[in-house]
Amino acid sequence: MTRNFLADETSPYLLQHSDNPVHWRPWSEEALALSKETGKPILLSIGYAACHWCHVMAHESFEDDKIADLMNDLFINIKVDREERPDIDVIYQSALQMLGEQGGWPLTMFLNGDGEPFWGGTYFPATPKFGRPGFPEVLKGIAGVYQEDPDRVKSNTTALVEGLKALGESKAGGEIPVSRMNMVAQRLVQEVDAVNGGIGGAPKFPQPSFFEQLWRTFKRTGQKPYADAVTHSLTQMCQGGIYDHLRGGLARYSTDERWLAPHFEKMLYDNAQFIDLLTMVWQETRDPLYAQRVEETIDWVIGDMTDPQGGFVSSLDADSEGEEGKFCVWTEAEIDEALGDDTVLFKKFYDVSPSGNWEGKNILNRLQAIELSDSKTEEILANCRSTLLKIRETRIQPGKDDKVLADWNGLMIAALANAGAAFERPEWIDAAARAFAFVRNSMTLEKRLRHAWRAGKLNHPATVDDYAAMCRGALALYEVTADPAYRDAAIDWCATIERHYLDPQGGGYFLAADDTPGLITRTKSAADNAVPSGNGMITAVFSRLYYLTGDTNWLERAQKTIAAFSGELDRNVFPLSTLINANDLMRNAVQIVIAGDAQDKTTLALRKVVTDACLPNRVMSIVGSGIELPQNHPAHGKGPVDGKAAAYVCEGMICSPPLTDPDALRTDLATR
Repeated sequence: MTRNFLADETSPYLLQHSDNPVHWRPWSEEALALSKETGKPILLSIGYAACHWCHVMAHESFEDDKIADLMNDLFINIKVDREERPDIDVIYQSALQMLGEQGGWPLTMFLNGDGEPFWGGTYFPATPKFGRPGFPEVLKGIAGVYQEDPDRVKSNTTALVEGLKALGESKAGGEIPVSRMNMVAQRLVQEVDAVNGGIGGAPKFPQPSFFEQLWRTFKRTGQKPYADAVTHSLTQMCQGGIYDHLRGGLARYSTDERWLAPHFEKMLYDNAQFIDLLTMVWQETRDPLYAQRVEETIDWVIGDMTDPQGGFVSSLDADSEGEEGKFCVWTEAEIDEALGDDTVLFKKFYDVSPSGNWEGKNILNRLQAIELSDSKTEEILANCRSTLLKIRETRIQPGKDDKVLADWNGLMIAALANAGAAFERPEWIDAAARAFAFVRNSMTLEKRLRHAWRAGKLNHPATVDDYAAMCRGALALYEVTADPAYRDAAIDWCATIERHYLDPQGGGYFLAADDTPGLITRTKSAADNAVPSGNGMITAVFSRLYYLTGDTNWLERAQKTIAAFSGELDRNVFPLSTLINANDLMRNAVQIVIAGDAQDKTTLALRKVVTDACLPNRVMSIVGSGIELPQNHPAHGKGPVDGKAAAYVCEGMICSPPLTDPDALRTDLATR
């Protein structure tokens, strides 16, 4: 009789545990009901496929027959992939923090049959160490308390559930004026590490929404310290060990303050945001390092992280052969053997030494050679990297989580559309369009998006992040292709958001839909985490739709969403970058209308000028013959001039004269 029920799941993380002797079940109302029927508490374990410490706990405990027997005797065991069920993960991470513990993965929580938590932790070793009790002792102790002291358990669950109700509430406020945005930026820029870039000390995360906020402040105010904070941080990341110098792409975070030693997993969402921010800053600086990193990272995404049907897969593991980073690091002897006459030069630039720079091995980085060298030297180094990559490809590869997530795909679709237009790489836009079509067609069930897909199987209700990110991707494609189907898709998805995610009392949008089963609460937040907040993204979508259509209902939705969360700035200014960036767009959009057929040469020349420019608040419309802008649009009634495409640059209700010459348009945009 099958006791482990994970074999039919879509998640590679759950499938990793399908052969465990633990009687794992996926999250379901049936599993909760079984807890009530048997009187056993629930052991909820949450992790993800690329998580190093998840693997450690699995090997130590979940693959151990004696520990598994203990789990099976005492608990109903539920395994959740936090990437597939962020709506579940956020609830129980929050509960753990209410218990005074720091969150993280693997998350180990103990629940009653209603799914209500009463105690938990993260990683527990199989035997006592690191100041933590051994997992068997934890299991016996928790099961004993559950059976012998139900009043204590009830007291804990009551307190935690009461606290969790606050996750569905937000602190409302008024509008966020430009002066407030500037004050917040003044506070945030002080947290940037002036030596190494990034925020604070170890561990260090890339924080792209944060740095976009500082970059927008630079563009808005012209104050150079904001730009310096961004470019210094980006350059350190681009040249640090957190970046994969052989294949492209950024690791999830650095374990040290210098960006030298990454936690080696590579996530789709990090790299989507990395591409987008690099593109935006490159449009202003024309730094060749940023252009190179964009190209390399996109090459990796399209080459290694694309499902044959067009969607983008989720992540690469930190581990291979059971060791963190083994796939990526090098000994000096390996470098010497591979590179021959170029060894000395390469080792100088990439920090290779006999003793290594990390656990006796070498993580390739250019932190000691930040500046690009002359073209001949860089060509030699590129050839060296190519040689090493070929050797690395023969190693045992880290695991790939090949599920497709709608929200992460939306982020990458937008990044590829924006970068493809900026760098004149239509094949990048084509890749974005293929991924969009895949999500639109293959990840929709009964006219509703689903969150996850793998190997032909759809799973899990969509979150508001899924809809918001896909709307963001749709509008990015609309602006660079002028295909109205993308705009219309965003409008359709916004209707679903309004119907199933809106909080009619407090404003804003819940993470989970109103018909998502098995949740003890619905959370609502505008705080950024590893991905931009859904409420922040959808505010930008509403603002963009207002400027594209002239329909003031979109503006009202954007304003209401900002008001629902703006009071949070009184409590904590740090996690609200995406919402503030959306507020900047809503207030300061630069509308550029190109009146001309989309594929006309003069239209394309004007469009190229627009996508060349660094305009974080750009909203571009290409209006072909027979298409009329709404009457309340500032460019209503304007069209081509003497048969030539014309651009109109509008701020508020004021538009420039028609600009038919690309140089004239370039000059105008330089003042915006």
